[in-house]
Amino acid sequence: MAYEAVDITGDDELEGRYREWLPVVEIDGQRAFVYYVDEASLLRKLGRKR
Repeated sequence: MAYEAVDITGDDELEGRYREWLPVVEIDGQRAFVYYVDEASLLRKLGRKR
């Protein structure tokens, strides 16, 4: 499964939108995790088994 890592450094719009939520993970444009990513939950949301 492909993913895109985005560095928001220097992008005023993205820094304004996400700075307080870092780290943040979105899946299909929906916020799935903020501050902490639980591996089992991430795999479940992606439809994969560990």
